Amino acid sequence: MTAIIRPADDADLQGLLGLYGELNPDDSALPDARAQEVWAAVRSQRGRTILVAVVGDALAGSIDCVVLPNLTRGGRSIMFVENVIVARQHRRRGIGRLLMDAALSLAESTRCYKIQLLAADSEEAHDFYAASEYRPLAQGFRRYLDEPARIGHHRP
Repeated sequence: MTAIIRPADDADLQGLLGLYGELNPDDSALPDARAQEVWAAVRSQRGRTILVAVVGDALAGSIDCVVLPNLTRGGRSIMFVENVIVARQHRRRGIGRLLMDAALSLAESTRCYKIQLLAADSEEAHDFYAASEYRPLAQGFRRYLDEPARIGHHRP
């Protein structure tokens, strides 16, 4: 199986929404108009690249990369990675690794000094990132807004 890794384009929106449905199955589907609006904002955001893995004519995976300018480390940028997903039927075939390698190439080409990501609380995800040469070096913190179930208590 050959996967092609490339930046997402407008024709990929529905495929991305399908992948993100696998990533977050409890999320409600975005109405088409809202999806188009968000997609336009994503596409126009400087430093942001959503890479997709294409197998045949289907999206097999995706990784969202954001390169942010930085005033430390000699002005070298930081890449943040989010929404890493490989479709169930394409897992364990090297596509995730290809996506991670493409993100690394993008980070190197934009002179980033590090790539940072938060991993799901999943042994499979942690094993995958470790195999991709990422190390758990920091304590991560999150604050979810308007989602009391995720933080374990209800707001007054």
